[in-house]
Amino acid sequence: MGAALAKACIDRGHDVIIVSGPVVIDYPAQAKVIPVITTDEMLRAAVQQFANCDGAIGAAAPCDYQPQQVASQKIAKTGQSLTIHLIETDDVVATLGQSKRQGQWVVGFALETDDRRFRATVKLEKKHCDLMVSNGPEAIDSLENHVELLAADGSLVETIDGTKDEVACGIVDQIQRRLIEPSDRTDS
Repeated sequence: MGAALAKACIDRGHDVIIVSGPVVIDYPAQAKVIPVITTDEMLRAAVQQFANCDGAIGAAAPCDYQPQQVASQKIAKTGQSLTIHLIETDDVVATLGQSKRQGQWVVGFALETDDRRFRATVKLEKKHCDLMVSNGPEAIDSLENHVELLAADGSLVETIDGTKDEVACGIVDQIQRRLIEPSDRTDS
């Protein structure tokens, strides 16, 4: 979905910077790609890049949890059970949403299995997003997607179905109409 969104933005004349974890996909050659491994690296790179951007689309699915303690060497088998304690990672999209300056916008993605619209609306508010894209796990490793696009007030803007390229075009068209063009009009 991220590659399709990048292509849709480039096709509309936007400069695109992609902060991406390890994926097996080719991003558009016109995009600047910043590779990262961990959620912490993604957060640092996204914050640094966002400072000079008009907006951000958070389509990545970084880890929500990380090990509390990382072993410096191999943990040998002992025949006993092992307990791993996990801690929450910082939320990349929420951090960007909270740091928006005048005229910047943030679009988030909410991949949910249950109560999709309700949970997406909660994330929309919690993460200070201007739009939220709600989809389900069937989108993973699929060429197609079915999404609901929610406005900042939680209302349904549009339901978009089709290939990921078609869905990306629909999302970017709404971003253009709702978030970019209004700021162009107020700056004149």
